Amino acid sequence: MARTAAKTKAPRKAAERGENDAPPVADDLLLDFYGGMLLVRRFEEKVGQMYGMGLIGGFCHLYIGQEAVVVGMEAAIGPDDAVIASYRCHGHALVRGVEPKAVMAELTGRADGVSKGKGGSMHIFDPERGFYGGHGIVGAQVPLGAGIAFAQKYRKENNITLTFFGEGAANQGQVYETFNMASLWKLPVVFVVENNRYAMGTAVARAKAGTELCHRGEAFGIPGVRVDGMDVEKVYAATLEAAAHARSGEGPILVEMQTYRYRGHSMSDPAKYRTRDEVQKIRTERDPIDHLRETIARRGAADDDRLRQIDRDVKSRVAEAAEFAQISPEPDLSELLTDITVETAA
Repeated sequence: MARTAAKTKAPRKAAERGENDAPPVADDLLLDFYGGMLLVRRFEEKVGQMYGMGLIGGFCHLYIGQEAVVVGMEAAIGPDDAVIASYRCHGHALVRGVEPKAVMAELTGRADGVSKGKGGSMHIFDPERGFYGGHGIVGAQVPLGAGIAFAQKYRKENNITLTFFGEGAANQGQVYETFNMASLWKLPVVFVVENNRYAMGTAVARAKAGTELCHRGEAFGIPGVRVDGMDVEKVYAATLEAAAHARSGEGPILVEMQTYRYRGHSMSDPAKYRTRDEVQKIRTERDPIDHLRETIARRGAADDDRLRQIDRDVKSRVAEAAEFAQISPEPDLSELLTDITVETAA
């Protein structure tokens, strides 16, 4: 992880540490990482299967390949902190503690879904767990994330907001308006660019004058760091520092997580803008779960039997969620008239 040239003070460790350095974490935490990343991977694989069977409709964006980002970042913040994301949000919800059954039921449009079956894939929402969505409009969650951080500061809470957006949204004007306000007011927000290399079907280099997105906040005095988002330990270490910066009163920080999605932009995307060899090379050489499994074995944190048991437990949990989502009732028609307006006291 390397700091940008921004003059605004950034975490000292972030400035000194190279991109390939990250302190090792405890064995128990490594196994927590492994279980969390497997949960996201197996859940999304099941979602893809169910979508192909016609059990899930509408837009659906899978997170396969990017698991280290949400798992590592979630481990570095607290339960009272807030998270807001784009429409590729299933993994974010799961690691925040939203029950897989409730997420899967939402994807199938059922009444037991976390948004009562009315939000679907792009609008998973659970404020009780500090998860403020899933948002379908590109970049729209960025000013909302700053708004949550403003509320945290106004209430004098010692909490922060992780605001996720993709590299495609990094060209949106509202993102830079938000950077300006967040820096001006020194809001406790960590802006997270999940750079998975392709905005829909366009490679980063073809759409951006300057591909090092960690620099995008410099004009507003926001320090930035670039992180290997395929290595969960590096993600965790970088997030600890970024969260400390945001919590310190110094204002926002921008974190660019370099990651990769294995599937198309959405389930309707054949992803013909990249070669199969490219995807296979990343899977073979950079897969975040395989890398973590090798790390666990090398450090003797767990044997193969333990890792296989974790995978079996995750698969069982995902299978239960899929079954639950199919037997859950559909929402009553009266739900069409709810959650439209808010009544306030005169």
